[in-house]
Formats: sequence, structure tokens, C-alpha cells
Amino acid sequence: MGPSGEGKSTLGRVIAGIEKPTYGTVYYESSPLPNMKKTEHMAFRRKVQIMFQDPTGAFNPRKKIGNSVFDVLKLLKIPLIEHASKTKEMLMTIGLPEEVLSRYPSQLSGGQLQRLALGRILLLEPEYIVLDEPTSALDVSVQAQVLHMLKKVQAEKSIGYLLISHDEAVIRFMSDRCGLLENGQLRVID
Repeated sequence: MGPSGEGKSTLGRVIAGIEKPTYGTVYYESSPLPNMKKTEHMAFRRKVQIMFQDPTGAFNPRKKIGNSVFDVLKLLKIPLIEHASKTKEMLMTIGLPEEVLSRYPSQLSGGQLQRLALGRILLLEPEYIVLDEPTSALDVSVQAQVLHMLKKVQAEKSIGYLLISHDEAVIRFMSDRCGLLENGQLRVID
């Protein structure tokens, strides 16, 4: 956690491997990210995912949600015959009805899109998810629903989260350990 402009989101993107650090090196399982072979880096990207603040950016506005979900399954080379069962399981996990698959992103609420963004990430079976302000664009009642869902998913799937937020109440609710990023320094404040 930390005030706006301290670099929390940048740090999350660096940890997720989608942005290079200005200096220093990020390691994953004792391998430096920049030195990973292409296959190692692809495996890393599957194990470490990031969920952004604005879920609308996660979906192509011209594609129905179902097509966006199926794109992930195709990428994973999941046989076509399994697409329906994998999708149904994912929807059950995130608590949304199958009807959302036939809708476009603009026809869904921010909370529904955030759940679907998480659902698509879960199809990759990650070990860790960087949650970059996952509820800041949502109203308070929807925030609570999404946070409870995130905790439930974490417990069921044994996924580690790095939650980035400036909201201390959200951090305290979600976290086992807490760090404060301030003046370029990260310190643990359990």
C-alpha cells in the first residue's frame, strides 16, 4: 500500500514481468527474468498474472465475452470438447451465470467485468496474481463482493496475491502481511 504516485503499479508490472525495472533485477525461482529462455519466460507469464484496475481494458469491445474466454482456452490448447466444461467451472468459481458469455463488455457492469477478468486469469492456473487496485473503480457494495470472491478463490486454489492499493481497509481485509511503499522505499508493516 502507499500513496498515489509512489510506484505501486509500476512495481506490480515489474514483478509480473511486463515492464523492465529501471535498475536491479527481478528473480523468479532463482532465475533472473531478463536471462530466462523463451520457454521459461512463457511458463513464468502463465504462473504470474496481473489483474488491472480497469477491467474494460481486458476485453475486446467488439467481441462477446464467450469469445474472449474461448481465446484463452485456445491459447492453452485445451481441446474444443472441453471448452464448455472449463468455462462453466470458471463461471461457477466467479459466481456469474452463463448468460454473460453472450454479452459484449459494454453490456456488463464493472463488477461483472472484474470477475470475468479474474476468471480468464484463473483459466491459466497461475500460482500468483498481482492485483493492481482491483476494486478502486467499483462502488462500495460491489467492492465487497469482489473482495470476498477474491478471498474465496485464493483459499480454494492456493493462489498467492500481491495486492496493490492505497485503501488501507482493503489491504487489511485481504492481507496476511502488509508493506508500505513510500519515498521509494518498501517496508513491512504487518
